[in-house]
Amino acid sequence: MQNNKSYWDTIIRPRRGWFDIDFKGLIHYRDLIWLLVKRYFTLMYRQTILGPLWIVLQPLLTTVIFTVVFGNIAGLPTDGMPKFLFYMAGNILWQYFSSCLTNTSNTFINNRNLFGKVYFPRLCMPISTVCSQLINFFVQFALFLIFVVYYAVQPNSAVQPNARLILLTPLLLIQLGLLGLGFGVIVSALTTRYRDLAMLVAFGTHLWMYFSPVTYSSSMIADKYPSLLGLYMLNPITPVIELFRAAYLGAADYSLKYNAISLGVTLAVLMLGVVLFSHTEKTFMDTV
Repeated sequence: MQNNKSYWDTIIRPRRGWFDIDFKGLIHYRDLIWLLVKRYFTLMYRQTILGPLWIVLQPLLTTVIFTVVFGNIAGLPTDGMPKFLFYMAGNILWQYFSSCLTNTSNTFINNRNLFGKVYFPRLCMPISTVCSQLINFFVQFALFLIFVVYYAVQPNSAVQPNARLILLTPLLLIQLGLLGLGFGVIVSALTTRYRDLAMLVAFGTHLWMYFSPVTYSSSMIADKYPSLLGLYMLNPITPVIELFRAAYLGAADYSLKYNAISLGVTLAVLMLGVVLFSHTEKTFMDTV
């Protein structure tokens, strides 16, 4: 008698383990990720007056407000760097990270109708969101570079870009994207059972910004609260922003030791997020 398995071309079994993650499916559906990126970008600026110009206006207006409020009124130090450029450097990085986090945190809730109709690796959705935000970042980054060149060519300018550190820019962007993805999918998985967590994301992200060197330099923490500097640098965003400013502005305050710790935290958060997300996607339609 022939083995029963010989009668079937494909045997489908349920994936129930915590570490049953369909990485091959992500590669197979890479074209879908690209289509989702285009869809997100189109829907975001449909029926808007200024359209994609909002990508440029948002960091400009925010940077101007930061310069007036924190730079001029509050008088926070910027390590001798031009205030506008100092705040813009931190702002564009923070906007990229926070957008990745907030937009991926509602993956299951916002796409429950789509997920209930057709199968594809659910991780395609948050990955496409991160890639979409990367497009926005590159537009803002190009604007930032224009200002860097303008300030750098001024006589006796304090802006001295570091070519060696600039080469690390792709790694910093990948790390920020993965960190936002990791935290975002963790929140997305948890909100399938605890809906009120979604309400805390915007508030928590906004609060997180003030614990990061977006509107001030970490040197201020070192001067006023030296005993808390080590704890402060454990914030995974802090070393990334400081290294970015050191690369493009020539600021001296950065430590590759803390960047290595930040990278380790990012990988741990990403691993936890992917595992939790993949486990939740198997049963989320029963709870959403």
